[in-house]
Amino acid sequence: MQSILPLHQQYCEYSLTFKGLSKRTLKNEYYVFKQFVSHTNLNHPDQITKSIIERYITEKKVYQNWSAKTIKNTLQAFNNFFKFYVSQGYGNINPVEDIPKPRIPKRLPKYIPKEDALKLIEWTYVAKFRYTFERIRARAIISTFLFTGVRQGELLSLKVSDIMLDEKVLRVENGKGGKDRLIPLNARLIGILQEYLQERQKRKKMSMYFFTSLRFDKQMSQSVIKRLFIKLQKDLGFKVYPHLLRHTFATLMLQGGCGIYSLSKMMGHGDIKTTTIYLSLTTGHLNEQINKHPLSFTPIQPLKKIF
Repeated sequence: MQSILPLHQQYCEYSLTFKGLSKRTLKNEYYVFKQFVSHTNLNHPDQITKSIIERYITEKKVYQNWSAKTIKNTLQAFNNFFKFYVSQGYGNINPVEDIPKPRIPKRLPKYIPKEDALKLIEWTYVAKFRYTFERIRARAIISTFLFTGVRQGELLSLKVSDIMLDEKVLRVENGKGGKDRLIPLNARLIGILQEYLQERQKRKKMSMYFFTSLRFDKQMSQSVIKRLFIKLQKDLGFKVYPHLLRHTFATLMLQGGCGIYSLSKMMGHGDIKTTTIYLSLTTGHLNEQINKHPLSFTPIQPLKKIF
């Protein structure tokens, strides 16, 4: 009998090939099973029952205060694997099938206001960096997040050929859900990216990836972004992280008058309903709409006394 983790590795390879799931998603799902195996010492899928999974998640909720989102993601990871397990003929039962998923509270996404967003870019001119390349790269990273709303994984995967400055377009290939999209570039971001490209050329970087390592001619790692945002948060004194800048991009775009359909395309949302949540973060469009009330423009004439 094959043990769980090697079988899960097969599931990951299958899902990557035939279902288009991202490496990041599969890595997270693998971690879910690795954590489960370590906790329960169960080595074969046939040993896993509905009651064992429910007890495991209950313990995590009680002792580690797991959120509804964490529980839902864990159950989804189990369900994805066991659907594969059954479909490939390894077993007959999906023990997760009848376990209800908790409802996730609908919270408004957080964002930072325009003035603080501008401070992030201004910070790159005055903060301490060891090398000029680091400073200019930091400015390009932060500005790309703020002016395009790309996800962290999408930014790391950008290639030089994806930044089409003459056409004023950034291309995201194989974004979330395996979708490609084009995002227009504004003049300020183009200037910042041109500066980065010039510095990149000075350092003789030939990597196909747009954002490169400082010391080596290869793709920049996620740890670079992590260190950058730790430094940024420490210096400016407020919480900031890549996905917060994605929310900030969406909110500022709506505040600036961008249409919800256009924003949805730029964000790479599969359903426009996902984008509409950002409407709740800005009241500007509501103020414009409420002023369209017909009674706002109808003259009011005092009534003659009728009784």
